[in-house]
Parts: sequence; structure tokens; C-alpha cells
Amino acid sequence: MLETCLQWLHETPLAETIRSNALLFPWVESVHVLAITLVVGSIAAVDLRLLGVASRSRAVTQLIRDILPLTWVAFAIAVLTGITLFTSNAIQYAHNGPMQVKMSLLVIAGINMLFFHLVTYRSVSAWDEAPRAPLPVRLAGATSLLLWIGIVAFGRWIGFTIGT
Repeated sequence: MLETCLQWLHETPLAETIRSNALLFPWVESVHVLAITLVVGSIAAVDLRLLGVASRSRAVTQLIRDILPLTWVAFAIAVLTGITLFTSNAIQYAHNGPMQVKMSLLVIAGINMLFFHLVTYRSVSAWDEAPRAPLPVRLAGATSLLLWIGIVAFGRWIGFTIGT
């Protein structure tokens, strides 16, 4: 069933357009990379604050309130462009090791974020303005930062391994 879905994606008009236009893939990929840069950069700003490395004089809640809208818009663009790129060669991408690792890390990053916002962040009033957050908060920030570094690294690796 998975192979059937992948084949269907590969044969969609969108995928065929991406494959047949020599300029379209690089443009979509460029927008994808720029969106990922905004996602990772904005998340890193929050993670570095959680680690107590940057923006120590700024409340965590204020930083998150200022940055999260940008993060979500950039993430939506990254998802849309990523899906577009994926359709162009769905079968090979689905079986590509670095792609599988990237997607797994993305899921884990989402779980980490969800856990942070539903559990760890609930006590934010106790550490919001402290220059050094409690250990669980710092661990969440470090975990997020490492996961996003991995997502970017494996994302770049995809381009060097597709077709091998």
C-alpha cells in the first residue's frame, strides 16, 4: 500500500511539473532552505535562552510570544515546500536513509516541543525571568537544539545520497 501511495505521489501533475522544469526544483528548494533557516534560527534563539546562554535579561514568555508566530509561519512554508520536493521523487526519497532519519528526528523534535509546552512550561512563572532556568528546562532546550542540528544535517545529506 505504501508503494502504491508513493507511486501515486510520483505521478501527480505537481511531481511531473517539478521534474520537467529545470528551474522549479532549485527555486522550491531555495525557499525550503530559507524557511528552515528561519525555523531553526527562531527555535535556537529560544533554546539558547532556555539554556541561559543568550537573552538572559529577557523573560522566556516574552521571547516565545515574540518569536513563535514567525516560527510557525516559516514551519508551514517549510512543510509545504518539503512536500512539494518530496513528490518529485517520492519513491526514492521514502527509501532514502538520511530522509528517514530526518523525518524521525522531526517527529522526536515535535514530541520534545509538545512535552515542553504541556509539562515543563507549566511552571514558567517560577523561572520566567531567571537568568538560569531549572535543569528540566535546560535539558529541553539542549535536546531541541541538538535535534534541529540533526534535522538540518540529515536534510543536507539527502541531496548527496539520493539515487545511491
